[in-house]
Amino acid sequence: MALEKNPRGLSKSCILIIVVASVERFAYKGQGGYNPSLQAFGADQLEVDDDNLPCSEEEGKSDKKSLFFQWWYFGICSGSLLGNSVMSYIQDTFGWGLGFAIPTAAMAISVACFLCGSRFYVNKQLKIPNSPIQSIIQAVKLAVTGGAKSKTLSLPPGDDAVELALQEKPLREDSDRCDDMAGEAPGVAKTILRLLPIWTMLLTFAVIFQQPVTFFTKQGMMMRRSIGSNFVIPPAMLQSAITISIILIMPLYDKLIIPFLRLLTRREKGIDVLQRIGIGMCVSIVAMVVAAVVESKRRTHESLRVDSQRLTIFWLLPQYVLLGISDVFTVVGMQEFFYMQVPTTMRTIGIGLYLSVFGVGSFLSALLISVLELMSNTRGKSHGWFSDDAREARLDKYYWILALLSSISFLMFAYLCRYYSH
Repeated sequence: MALEKNPRGLSKSCILIIVVASVERFAYKGQGGYNPSLQAFGADQLEVDDDNLPCSEEEGKSDKKSLFFQWWYFGICSGSLLGNSVMSYIQDTFGWGLGFAIPTAAMAISVACFLCGSRFYVNKQLKIPNSPIQSIIQAVKLAVTGGAKSKTLSLPPGDDAVELALQEKPLREDSDRCDDMAGEAPGVAKTILRLLPIWTMLLTFAVIFQQPVTFFTKQGMMMRRSIGSNFVIPPAMLQSAITISIILIMPLYDKLIIPFLRLLTRREKGIDVLQRIGIGMCVSIVAMVVAAVVESKRRTHESLRVDSQRLTIFWLLPQYVLLGISDVFTVVGMQEFFYMQVPTTMRTIGIGLYLSVFGVGSFLSALLISVLELMSNTRGKSHGWFSDDAREARLDKYYWILALLSSISFLMFAYLCRYYSH
């Protein structure tokens, strides 16, 4: 069944799934369970007639995948912004009863819309002898026994054609033919494991990703927030600047950013997915440097002990906007990378790997804070770096450390990229 395509190249099923995800993001902020499945399912809608596509159209198919991930993230951010702004106002003004009723109705509508679009969806049912989890466990056992030391992917005897295909494409296995599945499972699992170096290098970006809801907000609490004599800006309100910058920049990515990058690189696509991730990592490093400089300036003005001399909270806007720009590059690039670099039968796991970066990064952020707090307190000081006292806090040093760690991760990421196919 061929799907009708809109002028931008996305099928109706893709657009419907993006709308459903946006509404669900408005009503429900969790994304650990259904999100990987829904996102992978939406991207799979572009796989229609892939087996019949000529080689010349493969690049066009990749561009459509990039387009899907961009508009997916645009929809997620739009729903999140609407939920954080409108629902917060409704809950504070009209009570929690209506505040819970509206998201419940929105979720019901999104499920109904999803089900109504069933006639547009394309499903590929594949019979595989082993589950992806079993394949990964088998690959781990091989790694422990020394099989992982091989530079090529070893497969069971008799599967020479499959082994040759995997050697030619060491990171990406696109074949979804049932008769090859039995021999591909161990090789596929090793392919997943070889994504871990890139996954690890992205953890510092995930740590930076946590800052707007933690120390950026704390930083804002220490600054002058009043406008006039009656209105006080909530420190957390500036978090919306990230989402707004993403919503504003995302539609311009293909119209302005990519043509500019084509002029620089002289390549039709401008940049590949790994370069896109790397650009976002660099922008996040700049954001940390800006945050450190602003915090140092804040401490200087705070030492004057004159309220009128305190920095206004709007000094934090550049670092928020820079993180929004970095998300446009890195987050969307991560989605595409982990989706495209895994076999067809394991793409939900690929999206899960992308999401797990931020989950593990959150734990690493808490661990780093605990270690730095312990170190700063053991040096005989009464207040640590994260003190609530505006004159004692040293968030600038914390931001410089994040910038340093992120720079190291970026250099290692750039080195590792040479071993990954695009």
